[in-house]
Amino acid sequence: MTEEPLRVAIIIGSTREGRFGPTVGTWFTEQARQRDDLAVDVIDVADEPPPSALGAPASEEFARVTRTLHEADAYVVVTCEYNHSFPGTLKNLIDVHFHEWRAKPVAFVSYGGLAGGLRSVEHLRGVFAELHAVTVRDTVSFHHPWNWFGKDGRPNDPEGASAAAKGMLDQLAWWGRALHDARAVRPYGG
Repeated sequence: MTEEPLRVAIIIGSTREGRFGPTVGTWFTEQARQRDDLAVDVIDVADEPPPSALGAPASEEFARVTRTLHEADAYVVVTCEYNHSFPGTLKNLIDVHFHEWRAKPVAFVSYGGLAGGLRSVEHLRGVFAELHAVTVRDTVSFHHPWNWFGKDGRPNDPEGASAAAKGMLDQLAWWGRALHDARAVRPYGG
């Protein structure tokens, strides 16, 4: 029996001028698209920002983001670390939505200075727990990513980075399938 691929939304969360997020996000998206068990959509918050005020009407373009989040079985958040946490624009994207995250898994790809964005991931875990999402244990983290990636946008240690991505995606796929099947049998009402 062949199963439909899991729909995974990869969210690039930084909007800062000169950001490194697209480099990390593009590399990770390529890793995810190599898998037959995943169907990948990309949301770049810089390209499709959420409304600036909660409850404000969303643009027609942003309605596509909401549909993509709703249809996704799982998420990967690509985040940097600003001031020991994640970007405010990413928080706004998360907060504008509520039911989309429920009973679905979230994985993280982080990047930043010495901590590699891991402090932002720890903050995001609490936010997603409040939204009834499940975060996977393993992350992909790049410490000083501007030293990790070459001018071609590829990691200098492609085997290590790809192995980390594979391990995390394996966990995400397991949780994604388990929660997808559970929601089909018994809708989540938490």
